[in-house]
Amino acid sequence: MPAHATSWDPAQYLRHAGHRARPFTDLLARVPGLPGDPPRIADLGCGPGNVTALLADRWPTARITGYDNAPEMLDRAHVDHEGPTPGGGRLDFAPADARTWTPAEPCDLIVSNATLQWVPGHAGRFADWIAALTPGGTFAFQVPGNFSAPSHTLMRELAHSARWRDRLAGTLRHDDAVLAPRTYLERLTGLGCAADVWETTYVHLLQGEDPVLDWVKGTGLRPVLTALADDPEARGQFLAEYRSALREAYPTGPHGTPFPFRRIFAVATKEA
Repeated sequence: MPAHATSWDPAQYLRHAGHRARPFTDLLARVPGLPGDPPRIADLGCGPGNVTALLADRWPTARITGYDNAPEMLDRAHVDHEGPTPGGGRLDFAPADARTWTPAEPCDLIVSNATLQWVPGHAGRFADWIAALTPGGTFAFQVPGNFSAPSHTLMRELAHSARWRDRLAGTLRHDDAVLAPRTYLERLTGLGCAADVWETTYVHLLQGEDPVLDWVKGTGLRPVLTALADDPEARGQFLAEYRSALREAYPTGPHGTPFPFRRIFAVATKEA
């Protein structure tokens, strides 16, 4: 759910849907029972809705709304996932911006998957979201913790090089896009929640030619692709330089390309 100026490609994003969904399922596994019957759930930064639909598997009767500010993602979510769920619940999608969004009614669960890294100062919104929870409700999120990994440092270094800085300086997020796990724990417990915070490094085994480049084309590279969209030649030159650097940083092995990816998780439950 970054700024509207960034263009999104749901098909590109979904090319690695299995790997991208795993952290969400690991997050949901740590969410306790919800107080509402049926529960009211908000998914903040729902993207194309593929993981939002997993919420209906865990809470079949829930009324679930996925929120995003990327029209391309919402269009795909409406077509693929909106409507009644098999367990008698309902899945809807609506536009919203995480920088200003607060729910129109109390929620039993507010969940956010790989979104808050796009929202500067996002921890400043925690108090409003927790206040909007029903007693005993939960706020749960996961964010990438890999901004110091080669996939991101090489991208930033190239964007700030003499060749590209006039066009791309300031386009990309920095390594302070997310907070340290301990800081999230302190923020959430300071708001009166029982909090569980942890981190995991997945080692995804990616297949195909230049799979790390293919991965970041769906997420972290989107601001660059948007900035260079009106200049196909420059876009191709940037991708060629970045591709070469990624090939060196992430060599292909006999069974694919290992891609370590650190993620940070938090589950905060409001006092009943």
